[in-house]
Amino acid sequence: MVAAATTESRNQTSIPPYMKAVSGSLGGVVEACCLQPIDVIKTRLQLDRIGTYKGIGHCGSTVIRTEGVRALWKGLTPFATHLTLKYTLRMGSNAMFQSAFKDSETGKVSNRGRLVSGFGAGVLEALAIVTPFEVVKIRLQQQKGLSPELFKYKGPIHCARTIVREESILGLWSGAAPTVMRNGTNQAVMFTAKNAFDVLLWNKHEGDGKILQPWQSMISGFLAGTAGPFCTGPFDVVKTRLMAQSRDSEGGLKYKGMVHAIRTIYAEEGIVALWRGLLPRLMRIPPGQAIMWAVADQVTGLYEKRYIHSAPL
Repeated sequence: MVAAATTESRNQTSIPPYMKAVSGSLGGVVEACCLQPIDVIKTRLQLDRIGTYKGIGHCGSTVIRTEGVRALWKGLTPFATHLTLKYTLRMGSNAMFQSAFKDSETGKVSNRGRLVSGFGAGVLEALAIVTPFEVVKIRLQQQKGLSPELFKYKGPIHCARTIVREESILGLWSGAAPTVMRNGTNQAVMFTAKNAFDVLLWNKHEGDGKILQPWQSMISGFLAGTAGPFCTGPFDVVKTRLMAQSRDSEGGLKYKGMVHAIRTIYAEEGIVALWRGLLPRLMRIPPGQAIMWAVADQVTGLYEKRYIHSAPL
């Protein structure tokens, strides 16, 4: 009876949100350093309206030839900082939201609860972190050339200050609506799918003390990260266009908002343009999730084994 009660208590014990946040931040640092070049190429392709780049390979080689290999890591500082903060908030807030949907008897979370928790975490990260950091990152990435002294923005801080001075503080939240829709949908799908793949492929349940091997976490994370880009392609393209635009000489903007941007892009460039940059997104997001979860699962797995199950490491 006592043993059964102890086992049941352990099964209901979950990893605290702060440990989920720590695991996410560590995973974000590793992911940013590995995948920044793909993000630069994605941004350049999405901003290419006249067909300068013929594809991913051509875009990458053109950037290297005309701007040097270091240009593929343009915007790394805001990107790495943004990923670290984003994953910290995402993993921590998702864990807090899930605690509200836990069954009081079994301690388990339904798929509906995971979807809602993931969407909430995505909305929160989009408004608090993702939008302002991506505005700065995209403004830096769209600058072309070999002469930094000719660039409008000299670095992340200068870029942010310039945007605030010229466009007001709200300029840092350009494209907030499509970013909210993109991130909310992505995280709702990703957290639900990651848990499902862990259970289906490896029979891993949260709180069971089992630590996945890094390669197992990478497979689950990769598969969980594939659905989002297809569902949220238009939101990502519109987000990039809204964030990249600045006011013309008359103080006007080409895109007035998310819906207007979608209509304008569709009318001027066709429906396919709304999924421009999909391939580099697929090259970045699933591998990025694979890297992040490989790190995060090791951190949370060790905590789970050491403090929840009191087993020697």
